[in-house]
Amino acid sequence: MPFLDNDVVVKTFGDKQWTLVEQLRYQGNQDLFTVPPNFKTDFASVPRVFVWFLPRYGRYTKAAILHDYLCDEARAGRLKRSDADGLFRRAMMELEVAFLRRWIMWAAVRVGGGVQQLLRPGLWQVLLVVVIGVPALALVAAPAILIVAALALFWLIELVFYAGLKLFSGRTPPSERKPVNPPTLLLKTS
Repeated sequence: MPFLDNDVVVKTFGDKQWTLVEQLRYQGNQDLFTVPPNFKTDFASVPRVFVWFLPRYGRYTKAAILHDYLCDEARAGRLKRSDADGLFRRAMMELEVAFLRRWIMWAAVRVGGGVQQLLRPGLWQVLLVVVIGVPALALVAAPAILIVAALALFWLIELVFYAGLKLFSGRTPPSERKPVNPPTLLLKTS
């Protein structure tokens, strides 16, 4: 395996981020990429509405951490974003991520890099993303709409209970009150 480290050792950093405790090394064809300790990652950046289809972590976790690091390198001008995305797809293949899942994840990061980044490697990548992305979107669109509706309904129910608890907590002496946390409607990845 091109990943030279067996385990990913992380600690939590906030609600949806983790910090590497130990380095993660990946041997490419020519280069060795080392994700340093204390690097912050969100694993796979999957919008909440699609987590049922692509969880934040899984067989592809090491590839997702590597991709986060390589994207930082690309933003700093030390690597092309298309190369970071290509290494992500290759690393997932080497981690034995199923063919369709890795290509959908690759198409998502290509689109996530922005239109300018998508066009930079050439028209063939745009066509490849369309060929992969459109059928994938059709596959997940109906369940995603239902999930968004369910999340919104759950948020409304939480809001009603929150309002009721806030209303009735005013009758309790301050020393006996328990904190009431407001509901949040989370549809984003971060």
